Amino acid sequence: MPLSRRDLLASTSLAAAPVAPQHREHLRTGFERLAADGYALLSGRRVGVVTNPTGITRDAEHIVDVMHRDPRVELTAVFGPEHGFRGTAQAGGSEGRYDDPATGLPVYDTYLKSGRPLADIFTASGVDTVVFDIQDVGARFYTYIWTLYDCMEAAQLAGKRFVVLDRPNPVTGRAAQGPVLHKEFATFVGRQPIAQAHGMTVAELARLFNGEFLTAPVPLETVRMSGWRRTGFYDASGLPWVPPSPNMPTPDTALVYSGTCMFEGTNLSEGRGTTRPFELLGAEGLDGRWAAAANELGLAGVRFREAYFTPTFSKFQGKTVGGVQLHVTDRAAFDPVRTGVALLVTARKVWSGFAWRPDHWIDKLTGSARVRTMIDAGAGTDEVTGAWQEDLAAFRRIRKEYLLYK
Repeated sequence: MPLSRRDLLASTSLAAAPVAPQHREHLRTGFERLAADGYALLSGRRVGVVTNPTGITRDAEHIVDVMHRDPRVELTAVFGPEHGFRGTAQAGGSEGRYDDPATGLPVYDTYLKSGRPLADIFTASGVDTVVFDIQDVGARFYTYIWTLYDCMEAAQLAGKRFVVLDRPNPVTGRAAQGPVLHKEFATFVGRQPIAQAHGMTVAELARLFNGEFLTAPVPLETVRMSGWRRTGFYDASGLPWVPPSPNMPTPDTALVYSGTCMFEGTNLSEGRGTTRPFELLGAEGLDGRWAAAANELGLAGVRFREAYFTPTFSKFQGKTVGGVQLHVTDRAAFDPVRTGVALLVTARKVWSGFAWRPDHWIDKLTGSARVRTMIDAGAGTDEVTGAWQEDLAAFRRIRKEYLLYK
């Protein structure tokens, strides 16, 4: 008998275990639970893994290396996303097709591939089960969740089984925040209408994608964590942090990223080329007036320091610029998306040189033209953030159906 969509969403061999209170010694990732079960979920399967340097054990070994030497797993291929499987490429790059020197496994490039071309890669690899294990950071425009989406769609087209190994959302899963993507603005930094800060884990997102967005659902199994609670920040996990991309060096970066990444859509530096990307923002001609204006707003959980820095690459390379550094003082109260909007509003007010990128990239990041056009019209922070509340409430209702943890 063919499975219904609901049956496919429920088909997870390890999803029924209770969630224990979060403690460092008790949290186990999806991979840890898979391994503890003797890889039973992969028994008799030809396995390919979609992963990057974040796919590690708590002993900092890569799961590909661990599974490759385990006779219980027939690991036959690796699929690398943006930045590559071993992480050698910068933003907007990948490693291409090669054989991994450490394992001899063929590594296929998935970056910017989707639909039938990606399905053909899965077919050519000879795998029958595709496993996904990548650390996300909780923002809609972080591309790994759309690698997940594209791989799920391609696996369905290729007739492959799909397994997601869960990891913590490093900025908690308390609530969804920010604007929801409008479908006409869909790109690789946002394929489907989810909130800018989605507040979900990758396994929860996979369930959402399968239930709401894929034309036909893929045979999906999720291996959930044990011991993770929605209120937990990354440092409560006890897991080592591996930068998921070159400009995501710490969990502190992830905390602000869903708000300050919006500055990629402006002529200001978002801190790339510094040791604190997305925490440092600035441009030539900016000074202490910006920090003063932002601090006057009294935003919850954050203060702004007048800062000067010289990016080593990207915008203003080799030039000293002025701006702000964000200092999160209460991360439970901090709202990164509201903070990002407030910084856009105040930057435009205090600096006559403020401009959006000519290609209106801000619209792709925020999911519509609304943030840009409202700020240009002189709207304040409350007015801009109030404009997306109806869309956000609707997304929160849908999101609730697919959550796995309390």
